[in-house]
Amino acid sequence: MDDHRSPPGATPTGPGQRREDPGTSTSTGTRTGAAKTLLFAVPAVFLWLLDLVSSEPDGSWLPLVSGPLAVAVLLVRGGPGIEARAAAAALASVGLTLALALGDVPVGSWGLLESFALLALLTITTRTARLPAGYVRCALLALAVAAAPVRTGFQSDAETFAFVLTVAAGGALALGGYLRSLDGRRALAVTSTQEEERRRIARDLHDFVAHHVTGIVVQAQAARAIRETSPEELDPLLAGIEKAGTETLESMRRLVHVLRAEPDATTRPADLLTELAALVAAHGDAATLEVSARVRAAALAPEVETSVHRVVQEALTNVTRHAPGADGIRVRVAVDEGQLVVEVSNGPSPQGRARDRTPPGGRGGLGLIGLRERVATLGGDLEAGPLPNGGWRLRATLPAS
Repeated sequence: MDDHRSPPGATPTGPGQRREDPGTSTSTGTRTGAAKTLLFAVPAVFLWLLDLVSSEPDGSWLPLVSGPLAVAVLLVRGGPGIEARAAAAALASVGLTLALALGDVPVGSWGLLESFALLALLTITTRTARLPAGYVRCALLALAVAAAPVRTGFQSDAETFAFVLTVAAGGALALGGYLRSLDGRRALAVTSTQEEERRRIARDLHDFVAHHVTGIVVQAQAARAIRETSPEELDPLLAGIEKAGTETLESMRRLVHVLRAEPDATTRPADLLTELAALVAAHGDAATLEVSARVRAAALAPEVETSVHRVVQEALTNVTRHAPGADGIRVRVAVDEGQLVVEVSNGPSPQGRARDRTPPGGRGGLGLIGLRERVATLGGDLEAGPLPNGGWRLRATLPAS
């Protein structure tokens, strides 16, 4: 078996992905971080200078300190999480507002930079906080922002600026909520994509391998049954097992290629009609293949061709497992009322009903479930059920164009 492991220290890459130079990735991240810091620093410095001008000549120095401290709480890395820091900043701001208002301390500016940092914390907290504790933290931050103008001591100005900051707090809440909803939709999309990938891998694994493994099990059971009475017939059965094992290895390699292919690439049989003929021929004279002229002339989509192949393969595998020795196996592919119809039927098994025995590989397979998912993805329909004569029929309807 080939060893495809990466050497120590190598960066793994997916199909179709270009291996990036770690130095390039680091420098790109550094430039992005520097751009974000500059984008935040410019308004922060401007607001602090406004606080400085508004506090002269006899204003308080507290807003000049509270603003940088609030920014530090916002930007600090490590230590308490953002939720704890947001709550601490809100409580400290409210406490400072009460101290200045009750102490009648002259303040030229209530702290524009502090309000800016608190609004940023409010947006982040709304986006990331765990509920329901997040409601309390957001309420504290909004209160701290709206109450800050009380520090000026001028009632009319305080009311005006409190109203403006209340609107700003509402905007921060709305922005944080919108970003939170985007994060939720993105996480849901990722989960949905991962689930679809798991289903696709399960279908491909079943389609590629189960058919050949079923043949191996059936032939091994036949070899055990005749080893005492007809040992001369063991060689053909062992040759069949060897052939099926080789085909299984080839199928596994194709599955690996599918998993390593581009995300939008579609794996299709090399030639659909040739592949169908080979599948039917494996069942000898008991099976026949009927393909209408319209199907032979049609240009089917790759995913439709693949699904037709999988439907026939799964149906014939089920005949081998659940109705060994059955005759009258008929595979029909035709176009009916603009739809591609794939129908596989068989007569009853001479060994009796499937419910009276355990099929090779056991019961509870997922083949039909995978087929229904595959066909439904293309907008088609799948039906399976018993026939009046004791046989079985599987019928899939797919888009013909």
